[in-house]
Amino acid sequence: MGDLSEFSFKYRLFLKTYPWRRIDPVPWTPLEKPLRQCNVALVCSAGFVAPEQKPFDDSIRGGDTSFRDIPSDVDVPTLVESHRSKIFNHTGMREDPNLAFPIDRLRELQGSGRIGQMNHRHLSFMGSITAPGRLRKRTAPEAVQRLLDDKVDIVILVPV
Repeated sequence: MGDLSEFSFKYRLFLKTYPWRRIDPVPWTPLEKPLRQCNVALVCSAGFVAPEQKPFDDSIRGGDTSFRDIPSDVDVPTLVESHRSKIFNHTGMREDPNLAFPIDRLRELQGSGRIGQMNHRHLSFMGSITAPGRLRKRTAPEAVQRLLDDKVDIVILVPV
């Protein structure tokens, strides 16, 4: 685990003064059926887009709160990472998108029968949203509704 000393003064100051939100108690829903019967979806905040999709807009103050549907049959090497954060090294997830969007691992779990099925789509958000109001009020409810409509049982959240 890193510490603040790894960041430039500008980012240390930002991280120390940012009004972090605490959710207590943490919402939790117990699994109601065996994993091998579940429909599973990925949701990541790495800012991945498929080649034909519009990249996330890093010029939006507070962050681009939109999301992209990523189809289950996506060719992983074609995913384009457009995360706006300059604080971390993007090299690893650009070389292997599975580090932040582990869809090949999910395919393996489905193939081995550990999960019932992968959902037909997964969701990609931009991380580093510093003004989350629009995300909470507009975007998140739309994303949740899509997953409910798809009858997703489990969401694997991969925050970046």
